[in-house]
Amino acid sequence: MLPPGLLKTIDVIPYSEGGEGEWMSFERRKYYTNAFIVQHDKKRILLGLKKRGFGKDKYNGFGGKVEEGETSAEAAVRELQEEAGITAALEYSGTMLFFSEGADFAYHIDYYSAGTYEGTITESEEMRPEWFAIPDATVAESSALPSIPFQQMWDDDGIWFPLLLAKRKFNGRVDFRLNARGESKLTKWWFGAEAER
Repeated sequence: MLPPGLLKTIDVIPYSEGGEGEWMSFERRKYYTNAFIVQHDKKRILLGLKKRGFGKDKYNGFGGKVEEGETSAEAAVRELQEEAGITAALEYSGTMLFFSEGADFAYHIDYYSAGTYEGTITESEEMRPEWFAIPDATVAESSALPSIPFQQMWDDDGIWFPLLLAKRKFNGRVDFRLNARGESKLTKWWFGAEAER
């Protein structure tokens, strides 16, 4: 059964769940996107280091708010171009709902990925793109690349990233609560994924 607030976008089977307490309630949601370039043939993934704003100093995909009048797919293409200087034929990968204690809204994020891109990868005011090795990389070209920096990413990324890398569509919900220092910490999660092919 899906957690409250998570919209069913695909048929999934339970993949991972944990944490404690009840799901937090929220009044409204805002729509965002997140796009990744995952090159399985070269055993590498393109991530961006966020240089300002929400998520500063964390690595993530390239994305942002869905603007009025555009679909999430259109927003993902636009954000990838604005933040990394490239375009790609993105495919839907999954949807997640994030809520953080004290926030005015939940983040509804549609995830997209592509194996190829056009253009020259370029640093922007918001993001610094970098290639990282997909785990167990054996291709010589990516052997010199650093590992995916999970220690510098959101706490939940290590849970669902294997689904993205395996090309399994997913749905998920993550709740964060504030600790004594005012930092958001992962406290409850649920992820579902398409059955393995």
